[in-house]
Amino acid sequence: MHGCAHGDGRVERLHDELVDRAANLDRLTHHDQLNPAGLEAFLSARRATRRDVLRFGGLLAYTTVAFPLGAQAATQPWLPIAGGAASQAPLFDPNPQARTHTVDSIPGETVVLGQFDVTKAPILTIDPGDIIVYRNTLTHFLGAIRPGVSIDEIAQLRRDNPGRGPHSIIGPIAVRGAEPGDVLEFRLLRIDPIEYGFNFNNPADLRTGALPDEFPEGQVRYFDIDKAQGVVRWDDTIALQLAPFQGTLGVAPDVTEPVSSVPPGPFGGNTDLREQVEGTRIFIPVFKPGALIFTGDSHALQGDGEVNLTAVETAMREVRVQVLLHKAVPLSWPIAETPTHWIPLATHTDLNEAFRQCLRNVVDFLVRSAGLTPLDAYGLASVAVSFRITQVVNVNQGVHGMIAKALFAEDARREIDPLRRPS
Repeated sequence: MHGCAHGDGRVERLHDELVDRAANLDRLTHHDQLNPAGLEAFLSARRATRRDVLRFGGLLAYTTVAFPLGAQAATQPWLPIAGGAASQAPLFDPNPQARTHTVDSIPGETVVLGQFDVTKAPILTIDPGDIIVYRNTLTHFLGAIRPGVSIDEIAQLRRDNPGRGPHSIIGPIAVRGAEPGDVLEFRLLRIDPIEYGFNFNNPADLRTGALPDEFPEGQVRYFDIDKAQGVVRWDDTIALQLAPFQGTLGVAPDVTEPVSSVPPGPFGGNTDLREQVEGTRIFIPVFKPGALIFTGDSHALQGDGEVNLTAVETAMREVRVQVLLHKAVPLSWPIAETPTHWIPLATHTDLNEAFRQCLRNVVDFLVRSAGLTPLDAYGLASVAVSFRITQVVNVNQGVHGMIAKALFAEDARREIDPLRRPS
């Protein structure tokens, strides 16, 4: 990519390849579901005109950069509210009236180390629509990591537990009536972290993180979580915005034996999707009778990629989740929804294959849920969807696609249903 401009400076950057392709995608700019207001906002910000854009082959090519792609609406004061026409309304009632179940984290009873144990009897069975309150979750290794624990001690805990993740996994919780082919909807009502967190990379011999050989010594850092200010202070010069979420949230995979909690998959699990904050809802396909919900891996915040192995890891005072059941929905992979975006996910041991599967999931969403033709969905994914690396450290690496709701006119947006069945 290189910059180019008119003599009057009205168009600052154009991508040569996009210019070449724009004429072939021009029909997308006339799609009656697309939002002209987003285009106007972009033109104003870039001091350009419709004429400038049209001469380079189409309008829609520029709409993707007009919308912020990271912020989520949420009930906690430390979380940002995204701008744009699609961000005002919450997705659901944050305080629904429903039967509530409280689950405390008790090692050996409600919590196990580093496994999705599908052979374990459910610790609880709920009805669709019920609320689960996970109270006082544990840090990694069943609460063993706390300020003062060294990286050598953390690494030894990993060595002493082969075949398991470091996560303190709560579950399983069964959902009455859930069967393979159904979908669970998780509504994230409240996520309240404790007052400290930590980030670490293991020594190189454990082969974790994206660059183990370049950082062979390992390190752990501990942080105070300032909930009043909504920040985690890395040091005196760096303040990180607090955005707590559960790194692991999913259902039982289609297996018959316990499996490590590390690799995510179509069942969700350890996706480490940082958009899973309060106010988000997540749709996950069911693979076993009862669905069998597992959660853990509490985070205070994370960057896309989670490259050294960990986020700012923590525990939660409370995680409050409402669980709904949707029968017979043809969904193969999880989809998250925030007030501003729809977010299809995919994972694979090969990051390129994870991307390709995520692209297929984005195209499927745009065809099935938004009513585009397959070719138009493919084109729109190219010019208006941002693909991000969710994480690269969990064996199965993750990619997610950010589909901005503001791309669509308001009436069309209201009709888009992530769970729409083929007509």
